Amino acid sequence: MTARNNIYFYYLNNQGIEDKLAALEDLAISNGFNVVDDSKSANIIVSIGGDGAFLQAVRKTDFRQDCLYTGINQFGEAGLYCDFNMDNFGEMLHTMQHEKLEVRRFPVIHTNVDGGTDFYCLNEISLRSAIIKSIVIDVFIDDNHFETFRGDGLIVATPTGSTGYNKSTNGAVVDPLIPCFQVSELASINNNKYRTLGSSFILHKDRKLRLSVRQDGNDYPIIGLDNEAYSIRNIQDVTVTLSEKVIKTVKLKNNSFWDRVKRTFL
Repeated sequence: MTARNNIYFYYLNNQGIEDKLAALEDLAISNGFNVVDDSKSANIIVSIGGDGAFLQAVRKTDFRQDCLYTGINQFGEAGLYCDFNMDNFGEMLHTMQHEKLEVRRFPVIHTNVDGGTDFYCLNEISLRSAIIKSIVIDVFIDDNHFETFRGDGLIVATPTGSTGYNKSTNGAVVDPLIPCFQVSELASINNNKYRTLGSSFILHKDRKLRLSVRQDGNDYPIIGLDNEAYSIRNIQDVTVTLSEKVIKTVKLKNNSFWDRVKRTFL
């Protein structure tokens, strides 16, 4: 396993994490891995702390395409991105050393703001009103006007992100083997002037979505990128496409995406 033997641990500082991290590092070293302090030197990036920490690990290490990501739940809670917990981390190491790896590839969406700033998201992008006033957004698919939305905002989710914020708005849960992205509404207003589809819709990977914010006094919406909020002034256009990037993770046997959905929600 010489090609992938440098491990970087990403974690959020909290009480007690140092002792647990030391035990994980010792276990990794005893299994023939090198623990590195710089994520750029790693072949494997391990997040500790649940799905939120996993999303942060991917973002803070720039959505690397040349390494494997994996997640460890710190307190044993169910997670959609984290296959492992503190008790079975050794199983992952053994799998990577001695068995044929099963690798998941999670789709990533690419977001461009006003023709300038580019962002990537593993879960979702949300565009929401930042004031107590509805936001008006013209929705274009492949540069063709589709609808004019008025309400609290819109969510654009990846298949893996479909189980998060998107699901809480009655969006569909989508198999990550389907290369696509989903658009869901937040409290849409439908009347004689504004009319929307009123349900989530799913776009093929080759589609381009453009969200054009009406400049009517609500010109400073909040953009949420996965679990971070960005304050970008005077937003006019947000373009979303499915990126060619994918996030590669180690897959345990008999633990498919739908196994984890069942474990988490049913």
